[in-house]
Amino acid sequence: MHAQTVLADEPARLAALQRLAILDTPREEAFDNVVNLVRTVLHVPISAVTLVDKDRQWFKAIEGLDATETPRSESFCAYAIQQHAPLLIPDATLDPRVADYPAVTQDPHVRAYAGIPLVTSDGYNVGALCAVDTKTREFTEGELDILRNFARIVVNEMELRRIAERDQLTGALTRRGFLEKANQEIARCHRYGRKASLVLIDVDHFKSVNDTWGHPAGDAVLRELSATLSAAGRSADVLGRLGGEEFAMLLPETAVPDAMAAAERFRTAIATRPIVVAPTRTIAVTASFGIAMLDENITVAEEWIARADGPLYQAKREGRNRCVVG
Repeated sequence: MHAQTVLADEPARLAALQRLAILDTPREEAFDNVVNLVRTVLHVPISAVTLVDKDRQWFKAIEGLDATETPRSESFCAYAIQQHAPLLIPDATLDPRVADYPAVTQDPHVRAYAGIPLVTSDGYNVGALCAVDTKTREFTEGELDILRNFARIVVNEMELRRIAERDQLTGALTRRGFLEKANQEIARCHRYGRKASLVLIDVDHFKSVNDTWGHPAGDAVLRELSATLSAAGRSADVLGRLGGEEFAMLLPETAVPDAMAAAERFRTAIATRPIVVAPTRTIAVTASFGIAMLDENITVAEEWIARADGPLYQAKREGRNRCVVG
């Protein structure tokens, strides 16, 4: 694909941004460190790691300005992603593209801007690392080299997150990866008034599988259970392994009645699928399910999981191999 085609392909660029699964995730030290270093080394009051979504600019990290996102129509970085070279604006009041932006005409009165496109490994500009000054200035080539190096660190961090978020045994999201997805869903639902449910899944009597057949058999159970849940879920559902034999399924756009129906579908699929644990041996496995719908009192993923934990343990107490709604 030619460079200009990449820059002009907005649907593919947005798809590359979505693959990073980073929008609306909590702040992380690695990115905060970069923007703090940019401020210190380049002597600017504001620095940010920005990601340009369809209609907004979202800040993965920002220092010097109290904001989490701005409209894309008011974003300097929306221009930075349209080119390969750094975007340099020595005096924003003289640049017709941005001169009337609120950030220029009002507090913080932005004057100078330098933005380095954040280029993914497949060649798409998903955002920018920017240095912003409230005084007019020309950024030197040496300063731009520093920004370029920091931008590479940012992209590496974003892409390493994707590598680390999959559980190697089961292919499900790791706990960290799942929590990030759940936090994104919480933010989306609260912003747009949407519904979502969370299902916790715990393999029944898993210790006895390991004790009787050994850990390779236990691994086979976890792999097969993950495959069964993935096959029984919808394309929009998100499966994570929270640890040991505990899994979670995130169900977007799903209220309690449909979440209960989905959990019953998962339960039946697991209970009716014998798992091969030795060349001539299969075993039947069941799981217990706890269901919790998102509400306005849940603000982070850990709270949502805790809400589903109660009904999960109720299912265990009542005999296992069943679904309970909290």
